[in-house]
Amino acid sequence: MRITRCVVATVSIAALLVSAPRVSAAQLADTKMLTADAVKSLLLSAEATAKQNKWNVSIAITDAAGDLLGFLKLDNASTGSVQIAQGKARTAARFGRPTKVYADRILSDTLTFLSVDGLVALQGGLPILIGGKVIGAVGVSGATSAQDEQVAATAIAAVIKL
Repeated sequence: MRITRCVVATVSIAALLVSAPRVSAAQLADTKMLTADAVKSLLLSAEATAKQNKWNVSIAITDAAGDLLGFLKLDNASTGSVQIAQGKARTAARFGRPTKVYADRILSDTLTFLSVDGLVALQGGLPILIGGKVIGAVGVSGATSAQDEQVAATAIAAVIKL
């Protein structure tokens, strides 16, 4: 009786293993992501550009979901720049476009973007794209909007080789 139960249990388990769905390679995607070293390099590059130009800024680096990976507030950067830099990076990552796109749209005709929760419509946030996919973003705040974007762009160009 015991042997019969063991055989039935073994056969049942084997049948489950054979019939269980398997994850095929076609179902999985290879995705790039920012490593800790890449985040450090982005921050260092952005810091060097800002210091060279004597711009006291805050710099935020996020992952593709807009979650903070790294942050640096330079000496004498305004307290308000902290939240704005993080918001610019989060917006660029989540929406996959430079934040300037939304600033320009609001200035020209589309005030509806002001109602989008979490969207920061100020120039200075850039997505980091690899093969057309967002892998993160850089947001900078504390100088003029164009200068903020220049710091972000310089950091991305120095670290991400396309």
